[in-house]
Amino acid sequence: MTSNIVLSTKEYNVVGTRPIRHDGYDKVTGKALYSADMNLPSMLFGKVLRSPHAHAIIKSIDTSKAEAHPDVRAVVTSADFVLHENKPILLSSGGIPQNMFHRSSNCLARGKVFYKGHAVAAVAADTVHAAEEAMSLIEVEYEILPAVTDVESAMAEGAPQLHDNIPGNVASHTELELGDLEKGFAEADLVMEKVYRTNTVHQGYIEPHSATAWWTPQGKITIWGSSQGHFPVRDLTASVLGVDESDIKVIPLEIGGGFGGKTTIYLEPVAAALSKKTGAPVKVSMSRTDVLEASGPTSGSMMKLKMGVTNEGKITAGQIELNFEAGGFPGSPVGGAAQCLFSPYDIANLRVDGYDVVDNKPKSTAYRAPGAPIGAFAVESMIDEICEKLSIDRLEFRIMNAAKEGTRRVNGVVNPPIGAIETQEAAKNHDHWSSPLEGANRGRGVATGFWMNGAGAACATANVNFNGTVNLTIGSVDVGGTRPGAAMQFAEVLGIPVESVNPQVGDTDTIGWTSMTGGSGAAFKTGWASYEAAQDVKRQMIDRAAMIWERPAEEIELVDGVFRHVSDNELSMTFAELAGEASGTGGPIVGSANLNPSGAGSAFATHIVDVEVDPDTGKVEVLRYTAVQDAGKAIHPSYVEGQIQGGAAQGIGWALNEEYYMAADGQMMNSSLLDYRMPTSLDLPMIDTVIVEVANPMHPYGVRGVGEVSIVPPLAAMANAIYDAIGVRMDTLPMNPASVRAAIASNNGD
Repeated sequence: MTSNIVLSTKEYNVVGTRPIRHDGYDKVTGKALYSADMNLPSMLFGKVLRSPHAHAIIKSIDTSKAEAHPDVRAVVTSADFVLHENKPILLSSGGIPQNMFHRSSNCLARGKVFYKGHAVAAVAADTVHAAEEAMSLIEVEYEILPAVTDVESAMAEGAPQLHDNIPGNVASHTELELGDLEKGFAEADLVMEKVYRTNTVHQGYIEPHSATAWWTPQGKITIWGSSQGHFPVRDLTASVLGVDESDIKVIPLEIGGGFGGKTTIYLEPVAAALSKKTGAPVKVSMSRTDVLEASGPTSGSMMKLKMGVTNEGKITAGQIELNFEAGGFPGSPVGGAAQCLFSPYDIANLRVDGYDVVDNKPKSTAYRAPGAPIGAFAVESMIDEICEKLSIDRLEFRIMNAAKEGTRRVNGVVNPPIGAIETQEAAKNHDHWSSPLEGANRGRGVATGFWMNGAGAACATANVNFNGTVNLTIGSVDVGGTRPGAAMQFAEVLGIPVESVNPQVGDTDTIGWTSMTGGSGAAFKTGWASYEAAQDVKRQMIDRAAMIWERPAEEIELVDGVFRHVSDNELSMTFAELAGEASGTGGPIVGSANLNPSGAGSAFATHIVDVEVDPDTGKVEVLRYTAVQDAGKAIHPSYVEGQIQGGAAQGIGWALNEEYYMAADGQMMNSSLLDYRMPTSLDLPMIDTVIVEVANPMHPYGVRGVGEVSIVPPLAAMANAIYDAIGVRMDTLPMNPASVRAAIASNNGD
């Protein structure tokens, strides 16, 4: 069941409708090309040798036997990459400074391995089997070191140190403060303190990483791959290889899921280095085990939370210490958690301390609202406990304390118009919240989540064909409906059917530099670029009509796809008719836009879930799930509903089953989808969605990003529902049957 609650957005002809998705036919018929589908003439196959140890010094690498294999064409190690200084540098494209020593060393280890599965060397051979044989011929001498595979062990006194320049394994400390914390706690009638823990989890995208590279004798490199941003992939790869960005062309193929996990490089520089040595195109692909052991999951964590509240239910203060795993190299999503966890609420006095901690796991990468679900698990769980102690309705408490326009977040940002209260009220008014929940060991949970949303640079180019159709080229990789969303915003301006617009993602030589598809920013920034490109087309076509009719352009308007004179009804032409006159009125019409917009608009969601717990086994069954979310304006409601349902499903899996199960020596013991337990359709009910639309005033159509906030509430909502069912608080994830059963036994004094 789905529904829309429109509060302050306009209705449009195209925007807000549900056209057939442009990419649907190719995907359901198998015509769509993904990264592993690339097959080029004389292509070689690469394989990566990975460390069997979680922490070790590389004393030597002998590749001579592999190179002597008759079917092997090349072997590469980190010596084939540029040696960067171990410090952050700013790439020519700008953005956040990158430590390219770490980036490069994560692609092929330099001097030391930091996790089991860390890439050490790679081979290119005539066949996959020959490449696999050659890997076994590479002789690596290791000096094995003790490993630490959780954040608390890594921070403990006397723990093995991963990097000489990171004392205590703490790479950075984030501090955010608002108001007077001491005063806030003094005003509280109830103060609660608790420790919460989460485990490492993976994004679980269905498509493993794969990259094909061709380094020609002219020094030009073409890379075909699956990523969430082909421009950042180009720039990072160029830096690793020591070539100019302009020497690399990255062609984006369809992406089989990413969720933040395909925002960086792993195989691209390796495939390119192998191609340089062989002169032939080389394809390198990961196995599923490689994906789990050697691509970035999100952090495990340990959080110490303290909150103060009055007897009337007003939150007076919040303080939290966040300790997040970064994996083998610095860079956990602790900053995202720090900015998001208190942001659904208006709290005057706050303090957040976030610690980025390295340990012997793969380098963490973004996972859908990076850090926010982890932080929300702690805050929303404690709020549930506070509501019980004060005998206050859980949604009334949230509404009473909700952030609103004009309130300030812990990072100092003053909220513009937002939909926090609106989503909570929509949840409160939903029949799910008021319906009776009957039966033993059944419970209902609720939680609210926040994500700040992002934007970035974006470009769009529109070529108007003489028959009135348009080829729209954008720079954002299509992760979850970017092409249709851009086409719809383009078509709305011109009053033409969206079916007349053919959207495609251009390669890095075809379209202007565009930032990553991430942060829930693509529909906002690329939709806006498409809107502006359509405005450019509109201006040019009005000039053409003015030329034909010999009237001033100021007297011509475009209404519902028809150009007409404001006072002479006989002067009118449809968009298609005027496009047909382009050849004789100045030639082809091409509209373009490039921008770097601000004002992406924050996203809020409130989720309700019913569960049933089997006290004998600890198994949790999800009975009903309702997700309420503010989309600003749902460009394509079906895509929005799919994003909400997908995020909720991933959050439920994170809450109940998913974890990296690590042995004492740093081996991941469940590195297959047989053992790494993600939910399937058999594990979940239909997830009902409610789209709330509180327009974002900073976007032409009121858009807010929708892809990420849907994963923020489920972790806490599930924990709160389990408590409501069996009276046991679960403060550690995952809440799998063994953990739930142990908690029940502990609660009963067994």
